[in-house]
Amino acid sequence: MLKFANLNYHFKDEGLLQQALTHRSTQSPTNNERLEFLGDAVLDLAVAEILFERFNDLQEGDLSKMRASLVNEKAFYKLALLLDLQKHIVVSPAEAHNHGQSKPSILSSAFEALMGVVYLESGLEVVRALMQDLLDLAYHDLSLQALFTDYKSALQELTQERFKTIPTYVLKSESGPDHAKQFEMQVFISSKLYATCTAKSKKEAQQLCAKEALKQLTQGGL
Repeated sequence: MLKFANLNYHFKDEGLLQQALTHRSTQSPTNNERLEFLGDAVLDLAVAEILFERFNDLQEGDLSKMRASLVNEKAFYKLALLLDLQKHIVVSPAEAHNHGQSKPSILSSAFEALMGVVYLESGLEVVRALMQDLLDLAYHDLSLQALFTDYKSALQELTQERFKTIPTYVLKSESGPDHAKQFEMQVFISSKLYATCTAKSKKEAQQLCAKEALKQLTQGGL
């Protein structure tokens, strides 16, 4: 039976597991679409329960915002990468030629299907426990502020007030194939380098740089 990185779970049904990892492009009699449908609903409830219990001071609106940010293709893609799902997805030769195993849509769907299998085998409590561990691993600071803070805007406000200038972001380098680009970005304030960060998009790299610069400035670094 397959084992997945960062997933403390032993699958029981080999057939269901293979179905969860089989993309519809294979034209197999069974693929992961039905399990994806189930997993989507299960994850929506599991994440809602996690947030309800962990953030008892938040109102419905904020809880809904947090859940929406954690139950979507981008978030599930991030969790799928933690499991190295791209190493196990079964796609057609044509889809493989187009790097289908690395596509966010395919990986996020497979993650949902995989959690659908866990639910069928072991129930909601186990899904919730696994998701707690994965969310803590993926989001070191699982909080409303961490999920929704626009670090670039916050940094710009601070530098305008403190230095009468705004940050400058410079793309230092980019690497990797088209389907898996990595962008290395730097942020300068008054010609001083404050951070160099790498991410899968320029915007994400800029946010990481801004976050690091804010940390330095608010801790007294100049």
